[in-house]
Order: sequence, then structure tokens, then C-alpha cells
Amino acid sequence: MARPLTIGLTGGIAAGKSEALAAFRRLGAATISSDAVVHELLEGEPLISLLRERWGEEVAPGGAVDRNRVGEIVFADRDELTWLERQIHPLVGERLAAWMAALSEDGGLAVVEVPLLFEGEMAGAFDTTVAVVASEDVRRARAEARGHALVGEREARQLDQAEKAARAEHVIENDGSVEELERKLSALVEKLTG
Repeated sequence: MARPLTIGLTGGIAAGKSEALAAFRRLGAATISSDAVVHELLEGEPLISLLRERWGEEVAPGGAVDRNRVGEIVFADRDELTWLERQIHPLVGERLAAWMAALSEDGGLAVVEVPLLFEGEMAGAFDTTVAVVASEDVRRARAEARGHALVGEREARQLDQAEKAARAEHVIENDGSVEELERKLSALVEKLTG
């Protein structure tokens, strides 16, 4: 029995990381999103109490964290973002390590979507890394379709996608359809497991 091959998946905002993660899942990989883990952690303790203590009751009215309010605070003040990351990153790391330890030992692939894979110096935790990239026009259109601005404070804290691609062991271009993305990922899976 062999443990699964682990892949750290990253890419720029609106490059298609979530679609790639879903495609990996359809191709039989075990998958988890670090963003989903963060959202789950923000729904419980100890984070709710820590955020209220730091920023007041309005960040968690009725016991639920207002992520928009938290975003307004942390993206306007680098020190507050640093503080929040110091609270969250160890908890995310623990959750991801537990998930990876619980994987079956029958081989296969395990893919973890980590938007800040290189920024957080997490690439070494994986057997290989994949960066999903898309042209600026495609990314802008995708971000606008989701009601997000592509540029701004969120993207400013990330490496640009050319740097992510340069650091990744594998790069997948995602300017086309979901089907095209899945075909490219299927070929990568075959290469990695063949």
C-alpha cells in the first residue's frame, strides 16, 4: 500500500482553481480547499471569540462572523491582516495535516487547493505543485461575473500568476471551457500516476 501522491494546487484570482479542484475530484482524486477550511473555522470557536475581542461585537453579530466586515478591516490595514493570518494559518495547517493523515493508503491522488501556496511557503508539504493560469482578460471577465474586482487589495497580497507559474512544477492554462480544463488535468494525472 502506498500513500496518495499529494498535489498543492494554486493560481491567481479567477484563474480557475476551484474548477480545477472540482475536475480533480471528478478524476478520482481526494480533494480539499484551504479556503473552505478557513470558512468553516470562521464559523466556530476559538476564532469567533478572538475576532470579537480584537474588533468588537459587530464582526460577529448574532454569533456568525461577518466575512465582509472582516475583509474591510484586514484589507485596509496590513497589520490587521497579519494578525488574522497568525490566528488562522496554524489552525488551517492542523486541519489539512489531519485530512492528509486520514487519507487511505491505496495510492491515488490527494489535491489541496491553497491560493497562497507559495506566499505561505507551503509548497514543500506536497509531492508536487500545480498552478492554474488564465489570461488577464479571461480572469477579469470571470471576476466580474462573480461580482468581484480582479485588482485591488486581495490580489496585491498574492504573487502575480507569472511568478506562481514559475515556481510551480506543473502549469495548466485555463482560458477555455471546463471540459478543456478537465482534459488537461486528466493528461496531467496520467503523467503523474502512469
